[in-house]
Amino acid sequence: MTERFENVFDALSDSPEEAVNLKLRAELMREIRHKIEDSGWTQSLTAEKLNVSQPRVSDLLNGKISKFSLDSLVNMMATLGGEISLEVA
Repeated sequence: MTERFENVFDALSDSPEEAVNLKLRAELMREIRHKIEDSGWTQSLTAEKLNVSQPRVSDLLNGKISKFSLDSLVNMMATLGGEISLEVA
């Protein structure tokens, strides 16, 4: 019998906690990427605004989720002026 998962993060992770963390990081990365794209910034300009290297921005825009902690993504979103809300169910 084939095991079924509710989402890709459940399939990729070893625990429910890790799945939630992956999901939150992916959502933040997606929203940060949208803010960057909407602004029309280059990777170099984005790096300057976020006070990170251009290769770090490249990793972000290419979805390299394993290279980012939840904390670093929250800080990036805050630096870009984004609002983050938390809902616990």
